[in-house]
Amino acid sequence: MFNYDWFHGLAFQQQIEEAKARCVHNQYPDVTPDKWEKRPDIVTFQSELEIRTLLYLRDGFSYEIRAIAEVESRSHLVFECEPVEERYKVGAFVITVPFEEVARVEVFAVHPTEKPDDMPQITGFRQSPEGPVPADPAAPKPSR
Repeated sequence: MFNYDWFHGLAFQQQIEEAKARCVHNQYPDVTPDKWEKRPDIVTFQSELEIRTLLYLRDGFSYEIRAIAEVESRSHLVFECEPVEERYKVGAFVITVPFEEVARVEVFAVHPTEKPDDMPQITGFRQSPEGPVPADPAAPKPSR
């Protein structure tokens, strides 16, 4: 279960650093990490990496985190999200999500020259999640 400490503590930062390290290792598989700092090309590559953080919720929606908001609430995750559509990039969307609704967090490290054309689909601005919504087992059955 995710909680306040996961996003504001060491775990989130460790996931970001792990994604960066794995991206560097994939680019330079023959160079051991202890030698990265001695190679200017690797230092430059690593400094240019971009990080995308995707948050998937139990209801099927997903958001890209632009920045974690520093608010006093410890019972909810509050963050500014990265809008997908160009027309929404003029303002700021601040989202509040109960931690128990977070199903998965993905951190994606990529160098700008290697960005794929088909980036992950962010669904937070859709009308409803894709696919059928499971029926409530307590709901009355329609009569025929």
